[in-house]
Amino acid sequence: MKNQLIITKTGKAKLEEELAELKGPRRMEISRRLKSAIEMGDLSENADYITAKEDQGFLEGRILEIETILSNAEVVDEDNVRSDKVQIGHKVTVREGDEDEEVFELVGISEVNTLLGKISYESPIGSALLDKRPGEKVQVKTPGGVLEFTIVKIE
Repeated sequence: MKNQLIITKTGKAKLEEELAELKGPRRMEISRRLKSAIEMGDLSENADYITAKEDQGFLEGRILEIETILSNAEVVDEDNVRSDKVQIGHKVTVREGDEDEEVFELVGISEVNTLLGKISYESPIGSALLDKRPGEKVQVKTPGGVLEFTIVKIE
């Protein structure tokens, strides 16, 4: 699976929502800002115009990025992946020694959000968990040393 862009079905839906927002209301808002700034005259020293042009550049860049992801990514339907071993789209509950259980959701790189426990299947922890079953132990090399997790359950 390396070097292949993979996203979950849920991640695809979120990107499609974001794309619709960017191409619709956000583009219109920047267009209005540009029109207003142009009407003020002298664009060379017009801070509103410069800021709106910069925002437009970021917006168009993000639109291009999302369109590229959506057109090139393989979509994994979380509902149809095997549940007996860890796959992309699964939530995996692990325990490290006597510590509290942690839950990680394996997702594609464009969906990563560590604050929500969403980690890339290519990350050190994600790749160590991939294809493992409940009860198995996995070792993960990190900059702080080697961690050992026991897989508690897969959802």
